Amino acid sequence: MAKTIIRRALQTIPVLLVVVTFTFVLTRMIPGDPAVTMLGPQASPDAIETMREKMGLNEPMLQQYMSYVLGVLQGDFGYSYSYNGAVMPIILSRLPSTLMITITGLVLAILVGIPIGVESAVKQNTAFDYIFMVLALVGVSMPIFWLGLMLVLTFSVNLGWLPVMGMGNIAKGAWDVVSHMILPCLCLATIPAATFARITRSSMLESINADYVKALRSRGIKESVVIWKHAFKNALPPIVTVLGIQLAGAFAGAILTETIFSWPGLGTLIVNAVNGRDYALIQGVVLFSAVVFVFVNLVVDIVYMIINPKVSYEGGAR
Repeated sequence: MAKTIIRRALQTIPVLLVVVTFTFVLTRMIPGDPAVTMLGPQASPDAIETMREKMGLNEPMLQQYMSYVLGVLQGDFGYSYSYNGAVMPIILSRLPSTLMITITGLVLAILVGIPIGVESAVKQNTAFDYIFMVLALVGVSMPIFWLGLMLVLTFSVNLGWLPVMGMGNIAKGAWDVVSHMILPCLCLATIPAATFARITRSSMLESINADYVKALRSRGIKESVVIWKHAFKNALPPIVTVLGIQLAGAFAGAILTETIFSWPGLGTLIVNAVNGRDYALIQGVVLFSAVVFVFVNLVVDIVYMIINPKVSYEGGAR
């Protein structure tokens, strides 16, 4: 297992290098001059030129790229002129807010989606199965930005039940924070919950129709024990794989969700960075997200090996 983990960790290096390269190139393709954006259109040419030199934009592109890569290797992700600070501390200051709704939404998706998937498999071809699989299909098909807007329109604008802007203030009580979390978490949880339900159902159908399950039932073992202790355990590997994908997907989906609900996390941070042509901050957030994505997939592979040691990991979890 140790060799597999080391090999998978080494495989992430070229992936991250590609991410760094593409992000660097794409940020330079954003229309507009960062110096002009920082100083405003009324700034003098001399002031703009001085700012460009201060930001390192007058250097040749290759030299800018090499300087950035060398800085990243030394733990320096650059300086954000729009936030007047080093990039990494800014990212880390916003990370807890993003994790708050991302993890909460994913836990909610697991608690809803997996039991529905198991129950649909057990009650295959019944009304319960048909209804919830149709709902799951609808949930998977909904664009997250449309869902967020519909939640705002329904629960904030029309009903007035929940707030829609910001993350609340703990000084006003726990409910103020929780009430601000409900809509973003529902938005992030809906698509993963539908995905968990569909994958769990498919995996459980394969397990509960296996010969060993029939043998366990013939021995008079309680049905709930057969389903949850034996069949569900063997149905876990595909669910774990999807869990890793959904965790990374929820992290990325937070960009749209945070923008809709004005949630002060990494999502709004990168949107503001793009609007402000803040190259260093854009590159830092994208690279940080890529590291999270790669790390999550590495953890999924490790968990996969623990659950099913017989699986070959020459090419990763499969």
